[in-house]
Amino acid sequence: MTSLFLSALRATVVMALLTGLAFPAFVTAVAQICFANQANGSLVKSKSGEVIGSTLIGQFFAKPEYFHSRPSAAGGGGTADASAQYKAEMSSGTNLGPTSAKLINGDTGFDGIKQLSEKYRAENLLTAGEKVPVDAVTRSGSGLDPDISQQNALLQARRVAAARHRSVLEVENLVRQETTPRQLGIFGEPRVNVLSLNMALDRMK
Repeated sequence: MTSLFLSALRATVVMALLTGLAFPAFVTAVAQICFANQANGSLVKSKSGEVIGSTLIGQFFAKPEYFHSRPSAAGGGGTADASAQYKAEMSSGTNLGPTSAKLINGDTGFDGIKQLSEKYRAENLLTAGEKVPVDAVTRSGSGLDPDISQQNALLQARRVAAARHRSVLEVENLVRQETTPRQLGIFGEPRVNVLSLNMALDRMK
């Protein structure tokens, strides 16, 4: 009986050391050596070394000279008050289905697709024939989507170019340079990281 107990105890201690210490330490070491940026949160720093965001977590941009992120329900439950959105500690969606009247037409304190579309058209100087991209008027499931579609970015280029006194073509070319293609050429859609794009804008001479 004692020998069985000691064998079980030794096995428990060995497995605890292997799975609780050795394996996590090995995975952490590999991550830090091979994928240090991703393992540490894909943080983006300014020239002074200050952390200004992450390429994995979206954030709110309000100024006309910057590209704007996808609408978010994180923090404000989909509120029309944009400053209450994109709270990383409160990741969430609206949980509204595609046939929801509130999602489409909005409600008190909540901008629906109709209101978001009208606002997007007005601020980006869209013509009547130009369609609004779906990611410009809907919120992602996490509320923290860091990317927008290339079409969304290109439609914002006119506003950004006017605010920065640059040519539209110059800003559109920057959007194309910052576009990430489909993974392996077939998965997903071309997308643009909003934080990276706005930082590239600030670096333009």
